[in-house]
Amino acid sequence: MSLVIDASSLIRSYTDRFTVPVIRTDFSDDESWNAVVGELHRPWGPGGEIAATVQLVEAPAWSGATPDEVLAAVVDGDLIVVFLADRDTMKSPTRALLALSTLWEDVSGLDPVYYQELIDSPEPREFRAVPAAVHGVQADLALGNVNFAEYAAAASAEPDQVLRPI
Repeated sequence: MSLVIDASSLIRSYTDRFTVPVIRTDFSDDESWNAVVGELHRPWGPGGEIAATVQLVEAPAWSGATPDEVLAAVVDGDLIVVFLADRDTMKSPTRALLALSTLWEDVSGLDPVYYQELIDSPEPREFRAVPAAVHGVQADLALGNVNFAEYAAAASAEPDQVLRPI
């Protein structure tokens, strides 16, 4: 699939490093999407005192885009993570978004003589998070409080592999 839109302008326009970028890649269920959007716009933080800032990308050109295609289209070096509202999001009772690290690198082509440890333990590329958790993820990654691998590990430790607010 080839995206025929200028992905950099869609992603690059987010207002600051605390704005959560969410790309809708599944257009099969508007009711589920509206539920996700509603959850994303709720204030967050320990007491719900922080206003939610979200950049929603709802361009039909993203319909069916895979994580690889999204990552290939993201060219903004300031983005650390992008969240996808994909088919699994729309079908899930938790509406868990797919968090994708924009810093992830494919290590499959590295020479094992020099990079065996990295090949054996690559950095995680993705994890799932409920909409209520994505603002904390974005803020922590932007501030460097927590790294992507730590969030991926926390999600994988959950019975359903989905990160919830900490």
